[in-house]
Amino acid sequence: MTRQLAPIDHFETIQVERRDQVDWLTLNRPESLNAINTLMVTELREYYGGLTENDSTRIVVMRGSGRAFCAGLDIKQSTSGELERPFGGGMGFQGYLADVYLAMRRCPQPIISLLHGPACGGGFAFALASDIRIAGESTRMNAAFIRIGLSACDMGTSYFLPRLVGTSVASELMLTGRFINAQRALATGLVSEVVADDALAAAAQSYLDEMLTTSPMGLRLTKEGLNMSIDAGGLEAAIAMENRNQVLCSRTQDAKEGMQAFLEKRAPVYTGQ
Repeated sequence: MTRQLAPIDHFETIQVERRDQVDWLTLNRPESLNAINTLMVTELREYYGGLTENDSTRIVVMRGSGRAFCAGLDIKQSTSGELERPFGGGMGFQGYLADVYLAMRRCPQPIISLLHGPACGGGFAFALASDIRIAGESTRMNAAFIRIGLSACDMGTSYFLPRLVGTSVASELMLTGRFINAQRALATGLVSEVVADDALAAAAQSYLDEMLTTSPMGLRLTKEGLNMSIDAGGLEAAIAMENRNQVLCSRTQDAKEGMQAFLEKRAPVYTGQ
């Protein structure tokens, strides 16, 4: 039986609700289209940074409240100086925010982003840093940085985007700052599917159902393996990493259970051991 959502209630700009082994993370500044301010960065750093040693959360679903996924940086606070921090790897607020995207890739849990409305600038980068993206019909994404006097190479965009859609499309989007809508995002492989905005949670459920049938270690090491292989020095380096991960998985009780369940034509019962 599925347990009800259990909220983590000490956050102000995000909501995190736990349903069994899935965290539903909602950016929760709807009055500003979930624009990124310092408190949101602090809370996202705490949340994503804490996932590495969290063995009860297996998957994260990230979404936005109100009319948008995330409109990017809160420009009003930025111009008033409220966003400045005296740390962040020596880069002030720039480095402070950038650490969120690093934490999203470092955490072992796959991240599914449910997109609707604007996903701009840093919000676009949240989508790019996720593992799976599902777009609502209203989705409009862009590398907004270049439209406000900055470089479009920000918050991992220059790393993620060409790997997802290729250099040509990435160059077009980053050099112009033009929007890409849901249907073109689907055509370029940027998102996995497009659904009605009110069907996003239901669409995510099919991915969750399938991912939760896998072993905990197998799922985590698959995300890790994909991360490593994208930048591997060559085939031998990628296979060496795959060999290491498979040896680790094969020595678990879950691997024995998975193979036995296959032979007995039943669903496996994984314990994370």
